[in-house]
Amino acid sequence: MGFTSAWAITSHTDSVIASLAPRLLPAMRADCAEPDARRRWQEWCRTPFPDHRTWYAFAGTPPSRAARAAAVESFRELTAPGRHVDEVCDGTADPAFHIVDDVWQGQSLDGMFISVHSKQYAVASLFHALGPDRAALLPGWCGNFLLTSAEVRTYLPRVEHALSFGTVERALADAQDWLHYSKGEESVLDGPLRVWRAAAQSGLGLCGVALHLS
Repeated sequence: MGFTSAWAITSHTDSVIASLAPRLLPAMRADCAEPDARRRWQEWCRTPFPDHRTWYAFAGTPPSRAARAAAVESFRELTAPGRHVDEVCDGTADPAFHIVDDVWQGQSLDGMFISVHSKQYAVASLFHALGPDRAALLPGWCGNFLLTSAEVRTYLPRVEHALSFGTVERALADAQDWLHYSKGEESVLDGPLRVWRAAAQSGLGLCGVALHLS
């Protein structure tokens, strides 16, 4: 079945972050607390995946192929938009609030990163390209976070460590980012750090949300 997903990071004053907190933080925490969430994270950390182009290769015995397919599906479930955040952001939980209209609309491109894809999840591609050690440095849960300006500054060194690469490291990460970008579109390996640095410099907070658009 087809779907369209989006992951966006937007910059806001602390007063806006405070107004979003009652809606978004409980949903983010609920997705993190889902019974399978930590199990899936720990499984991925124990056994990071090889080159994504080998995931569905037909090498090996049927049991090993089945185990690999199950592990990949678990990772995709881990990094897909969470049910609770989806319900809050698409108006299901509260018809008076829709994040596309009420938070993303009108955002300056300088203070926003957004990645929209059909049949793909931006966070999944980013996390695979980073690997679990780097991904663990990012705050929040699988792309979802709501941070005050002080928290943005506090986390900046960790985010820079996670998203800064030497030449060889960057080439390897690019090879494992399976998303296809149109001309001028930012990679998930570039946009988040740009927005984070800009927010820290401007004294703004950040809202990161991954959701299904359809």
